[in-house]
Amino acid sequence: MKIFAPLYERAMRWARHRHAPWYLGGMSFAESSFFPIPPDVMLAPMCLAQPQRAWRFAWITTIASVLGGLLGYVIGAYAFGLIEPWLQTQPRYWAGYQQALEWFDRWGVLAVFVAGFSPIPYKVFTVAAGVLSMALLPFVAASVVGRGARFFLVAALMRWGGARMEAQLHRHIDRLGWITVALVLAGGLMYALR
Repeated sequence: MKIFAPLYERAMRWARHRHAPWYLGGMSFAESSFFPIPPDVMLAPMCLAQPQRAWRFAWITTIASVLGGLLGYVIGAYAFGLIEPWLQTQPRYWAGYQQALEWFDRWGVLAVFVAGFSPIPYKVFTVAAGVLSMALLPFVAASVVGRGARFFLVAALMRWGGARMEAQLHRHIDRLGWITVALVLAGGLMYALR
């Protein structure tokens, strides 16, 4: 059953849309403070669809993500009491928040750099940095380096793959999609059985 190929084609059309960079910036900003979907899901197809603009897209994602991180920092510094009850009802985010606090205690500002590549959502680190009143300049510098490294890596891989990778993905997207679904289901089953 071919359900992933039409979705892939639609995503690539959206990635070429003239307003796509604005959407990418908005998504990157929101993800760093409250939105659950990482900007990589938009950055990768955009870089694949327009490899000549990959570095521009990586800059947009990085800058917007750091600005969104500042909003997360402000939320942590001034509004954590309002979101803490909700956060405690979200096991994934609460565990991530506790882990972020531990990493800050152990590594200081380097935790923000590591957050760019960690499975713990970056927004958790931005809020935790605000709660801990981390010095703002080191927070911003570590965010630029950590997030930038991640997004430029994604852009570089997509730029390198370019049209060849897009054609290969298009050819095998349904098979890859079903493999991904099977892996997610197997992971969920293993988690439920443990």
